[in-house]
Amino acid sequence: MLSTAKLRYLRISPRKVRLVVNLIRGEKLEKAQIILNFTQKKAALPVLKLLNQALANAVEKDLKLDKKNIYISKIFVDGGPSYKRTFPRARGRADVILKRTSHITVVLDEIDKKVRKPSKAKASEGKRKIRQSKEKKTIEPEKEKKQEISQLAEKEQEKIKEEESVSARAEWRKKRSKSEKIRSKREGRFRRFFRRKAI
Repeated sequence: MLSTAKLRYLRISPRKVRLVVNLIRGEKLEKAQIILNFTQKKAALPVLKLLNQALANAVEKDLKLDKKNIYISKIFVDGGPSYKRTFPRARGRADVILKRTSHITVVLDEIDKKVRKPSKAKASEGKRKIRQSKEKKTIEPEKEKKQEISQLAEKEQEKIKEEESVSARAEWRKKRSKSEKIRSKREGRFRRFFRRKAI
């Protein structure tokens, strides 16, 4: 969006103004001015003035602006407040007449947008960001090394815990086997003592 201009409370109905506005929507600025100069409608003159105002706003922003590179990107008409007037009719009656108004908005833009050089403040911000990115790059490898060392230490601790758990299981199995042997010997003795004697 290059520039905008608004015309408010135009004493023409929006329906009549839209007939003129639809002729120049999306056209280049110079072509739109020619069309409006040769359009025989009451709304053509105020729309032309509004277009020239939008151009003046654009030139004020950028003095090196090329008029041939400008086109009408948006132009639309909205309804404004209506003035109520009375008109005498038969038998002493009065009919209401609405004197309608309209609001017109024009938005101009460039066809080929040129890349403008950034200001000094923006350039300094860009340099600052580059420095910060370089500092981050130098800090990141150190962080990665620390993370790798911590991961290796965690893996070694896990291996030691697994070995300890395996050795503990083996010891428990040995104790269990010894207790089972002792239990089987006792049961053998009881069986011999309480076995059924032949009659």
